[in-house]
Amino acid sequence: MGYTGQHVTEAMLRVCAALKAKTDYLTSLDQAVGDGDMGYTLGKIADALALYATGTPTNDLGKFLAGAGMAANKAGPSTMGTLLATALMRAGKAVMGKSELASADLAQMLQAAEQGIQERGKAQLGDKTILDALHPAAGAFAAALAGGQTVAAAGASALAAAIAGRDAVTPLRSKIGRASWIGDRTEGRVDPGCEALVVILSALTNAPGT
Repeated sequence: MGYTGQHVTEAMLRVCAALKAKTDYLTSLDQAVGDGDMGYTLGKIADALALYATGTPTNDLGKFLAGAGMAANKAGPSTMGTLLATALMRAGKAVMGKSELASADLAQMLQAAEQGIQERGKAQLGDKTILDALHPAAGAFAAALAGGQTVAAAGASALAAAIAGRDAVTPLRSKIGRASWIGDRTEGRVDPGCEALVVILSALTNAPGT
């Protein structure tokens, strides 16, 4: 099955709606370990991306996603906003020139997004960041497709891996950004970046995220 511009637009709008619905929750998570603006920032980005998605041509999905990254960066120029923008732009670069996506393209986009976030954020696995949910999700998705599973089944595997990654680092101490300043008080608290990734994947797969 090929994924058209309509599919990509609808997926982006689902993510926007999910982020808006979880704004207060993500804010509460970030208030516990950071500066408390993640939910607000992602809400602003969701508004900007929803507007972008409904008014931008999708004949070149790479350009569409790259433009979405630029819109995200403009709407929420914060750490998470920058990482999300980078992920979108890297995903777009991976499929530049394509008007329809195959399942292999989806895996490539997810891996490109992961690489972009790692390079931009300078985090390592175990630092308790979004990477700890994204890395296992990207790997699980690619492995499931390689094993002959459908995109829906691979998406479910990716979501499960992201949730497991989030839960695995919850007991740990945050090592990156403002969260690292408060040391042991981050232990046992859900990382808001990991949770944001779970929210996004939940929307993409139409599955519950918690």
